[in-house]
Amino acid sequence: MAITNRERVEKGFQSLRQGLVPYAEREMKKHVGPKWADDVEARARFGLERGPDGKVRWDTPALLKAMIDNWQSVFRQTLGHFERSLVSELLEFRNKWAHEKPFSSDDALRALDSMQRLLQAVSAADPAAEIEASKVELQRTVFAELARQQTRSAVTIEGSPKAGLKPWREVITPHQDVVSGRYVQAEFAADLHNVHHGIGGPEYTDPAEFFRRTFITDGLRELLAGALLRLVGKSGDPVVELQTNFGGGKTHSMLALYHLFGGTPSSKLPGLEPILRATEVESAPQANRAVLVGTHLSVGEVSKKPDGTEVRTLWGEMAWQLGKAESYKLVADSDAKGTSPGAQVLATLFKKHAPCLVLIDEWVAYARNTVDRRDLPSGDFEAQATFAQALTEAAKAAERTLVVASIPSSKIEVGGQNGEFALASLKNVFERLGTPWRPASADEGFEIVRRRLFDPISDKDKFAARDAVIDGFARLYAENKADFPSGCSEGAYRRKLEAAYPIHPDVFDQLYGEWSTLDKFQRTRGVLRLLAKVIHRLWETNDAGLLLMPSSMPMDDPAAKSELTRYLDDVWEPIISEDVDGPNSLPLELDRANPNLGRYSACRRVARTLYMGTAPGSQGKNPGIDDRRVRLGCTQPGENPSTFGDALRRVSDRAKHIHQDGTRYWISTKANLNRLADD
Repeated sequence: MAITNRERVEKGFQSLRQGLVPYAEREMKKHVGPKWADDVEARARFGLERGPDGKVRWDTPALLKAMIDNWQSVFRQTLGHFERSLVSELLEFRNKWAHEKPFSSDDALRALDSMQRLLQAVSAADPAAEIEASKVELQRTVFAELARQQTRSAVTIEGSPKAGLKPWREVITPHQDVVSGRYVQAEFAADLHNVHHGIGGPEYTDPAEFFRRTFITDGLRELLAGALLRLVGKSGDPVVELQTNFGGGKTHSMLALYHLFGGTPSSKLPGLEPILRATEVESAPQANRAVLVGTHLSVGEVSKKPDGTEVRTLWGEMAWQLGKAESYKLVADSDAKGTSPGAQVLATLFKKHAPCLVLIDEWVAYARNTVDRRDLPSGDFEAQATFAQALTEAAKAAERTLVVASIPSSKIEVGGQNGEFALASLKNVFERLGTPWRPASADEGFEIVRRRLFDPISDKDKFAARDAVIDGFARLYAENKADFPSGCSEGAYRRKLEAAYPIHPDVFDQLYGEWSTLDKFQRTRGVLRLLAKVIHRLWETNDAGLLLMPSSMPMDDPAAKSELTRYLDDVWEPIISEDVDGPNSLPLELDRANPNLGRYSACRRVARTLYMGTAPGSQGKNPGIDDRRVRLGCTQPGENPSTFGDALRRVSDRAKHIHQDGTRYWISTKANLNRLADD
């Protein structure tokens, strides 16, 4: 029997309560004292239900309200602003559920995602995994429904590109998981813990397929080369620190190391031959690997392994993964006491299992929950800091051992004062011995995304068709310099067109620019999620565009619109329906009223470009893009740029949420007072 969205959300709240209660009570007892429940009642002005033993019997609303009421004095120590917003959002969802309001699939997915994120932040690994499974199941259901509906009600975007130039869909083919929509399930969620346990699609779990879809950037090439040299005993750094912004590729780089030394013959891993040749290594050795992901480990619970071993700490987990119960004995006393083993003990462990690869992700998320705590199985934070020091020294002392740790640099990943303290302490240790890693450049980002979303072009005729399109755009910009931003007519921009094909470079500039400044927008993963949904929709509707441009974004498609609004305030949806795109939108009305614009869908394309280019920064000090940037996002070879200039004037004259200052235009949640006065 099918489960409803309300039932999914209800089960999610049960898992949320299960994971939050131990954490919340532990923190309140620590900061408020043994009579914390009385204090909660006094602040909340409502009674807490208690059992015969006097223990609080939490319901979800009371628990979330208690966290909000005691945030400043208790929870801000271990959680940050982002987690505070999750608690408020989940309380709203719980109230919506209690009042028996309907839950759309988008609502349910967002609620489940917020529950999972909050549980991961407090190291409640098992309840978070339960919610993740429910979320994946719902994503399958959503895709199946979208596939049934297809796009029968869609209003096709028109255009008139130059004759003889082939649309992108006739030149390059998306990967099958994008064409089929299977990306809805995976969400491009590279998860080191899941891959280590064989969970996920082949694009992550199969080494050959993983490398086939991975563009090896300069930074990744250096990382893999250094790891090869280290684990064969030639040279190489013993400790590497991966530090980038949110969504900057740390986990993907760890997965590359994980698969490189997993035993698959290097000859079967695409893209590795130049690295092997440069390092003079014939083949990567199979290493003993330990994978420690902080969001999947609990500081307050003992983990019982299949062989009966009980593990409490990071060092206990690492030793057990490297050599099961026999190796765990080396650190058993330290694990039981929650105190770090010495560097000599860890060096002995590494030498016993060399070549040895230790991958640590989300350590700050784990360690911040141990600050100022003396009663946890994991040990206190001083033990974490001591372990970090001993770990790096041991890796240096043991040959053919490599330790790689991710250290976040964005505040959204740190979480609260304790998170900032944990980050500073761990970063200090790794900066002394660890080699910093270079993330992908913006230009490399083009190839990373293209490799993940599209099959490579292999036919020479299709290469010729691609080059003809690129030449067409280059000539368009060269022959109409005044209509487009400076630099578009130069050779460097032509090279960007080639690197980004079939996606227009301005799409990447927008997504890696203003969009990447938004909370929760993970740069590479966020771009992949959005573009996968866009490409799937455009492929299904036989899009005839030469490139995927800002004006190609199908804002009338529920899945794409949901992805384009999930990082912004909730008020955007009606604004899009009114002033950007949709069956009752102003731009569609204007296109239908003017055949000279309608044959190009010029007003809709202009409005889409404005949204993509200005919505994320609409509240900033200098919002908007100029008219040349709008024309860049719309015009194809064979189309007159002035058509889109005319459309821009008409849309901006009548749209209630589009603003103008000279040649700059932007769309905002604030209504244009002049339009309202005219109406």
